[in-house]
Amino acid sequence: MIGIADIETAAARIAGHVVRTPTVPSPGLSELLGVPVTAKLELLQRTGSFKVRGAAAKLLSLGEAERAAGVVAVSGGNHGIALAVMAAALDVKATVVMPRSAPVRAVEIAESAGASVRVTDDMDGAFGLMRRLQEEGLTLVHPFDDPVVIAGQGTVGLELAEDAGDLTDVLVSIGGGGLIAGVAAALAARRPGVRVWGVETEGARAMSAALAAGGPVAVELTSIVSTLSAPAVSRLTYAHVSELVTEVLVVEDREAVRGSLELADHAKVWAEPAAGCLLPAARRVLERVGEGARLGLVVCGGNATTADMIAWARHFELR
Repeated sequence: MIGIADIETAAARIAGHVVRTPTVPSPGLSELLGVPVTAKLELLQRTGSFKVRGAAAKLLSLGEAERAAGVVAVSGGNHGIALAVMAAALDVKATVVMPRSAPVRAVEIAESAGASVRVTDDMDGAFGLMRRLQEEGLTLVHPFDDPVVIAGQGTVGLELAEDAGDLTDVLVSIGGGGLIAGVAAALAARRPGVRVWGVETEGARAMSAALAAGGPVAVELTSIVSTLSAPAVSRLTYAHVSELVTEVLVVEDREAVRGSLELADHAKVWAEPAAGCLLPAARRVLERVGEGARLGLVVCGGNATTADMIAWARHFELR
């Protein structure tokens, strides 16, 4: 389990390499949901998502030999972008493994940053290739199974605790669980009365499956939301969520896409479905906790193109 000291160390390490993203009240979302809503706008982060925090924390923690060996990561999109950009900035050779389901834009950005991108048929294959490349000598920068990466992601929660007004409930999307583990650890130390809720999409429910099984288990991935599609969570992220998170909610892909459209309409932000899933989950949270709630939403990323959103909206017959 990481603590607030680990997160504060990460914050000092990555200062100057990442953006302190805005934490702002959202009148539009407050009107939509009927309660005060504060948004932490990680989609305005360098590389378009929170992932740059963990990537920067890990890369800056490496020794000379580890950097010289080059780094490798697996990604559904955003971690690969973050690692490629940060590795280029620090003059480290990077290899990124992505499944074919990853957004084309993510592959293009990682390649344009100078990373070697390896594409596999699916996410299981991507994790397998990542492990083989690590065995060949590359330094692993895991997207979530690393306390240094989790502490880097936890700086989101540290800033939220410092910058937000009074909150009762915070919602965080879950892929492998690195973001929610770090945010929950930060809030447990700085805002101990705040409830933290995780959100997954149907077809990428690795954390809820782990909670039901009493530990990490492999899950079949069918969600369109590649940036949340981890084949399993880790012991490390499971431990944080099982201890610090109130509940993990699961929403359908269609509702996640609808949430992205609502964020555009009501909050005036262009968020990918990995963040859009927070809105249908927020409605369920409000049903549970009743009046008096004050919500915080971690809008984790915005790396979806207009073509992506149009295609998803058409597929789910959304207007």
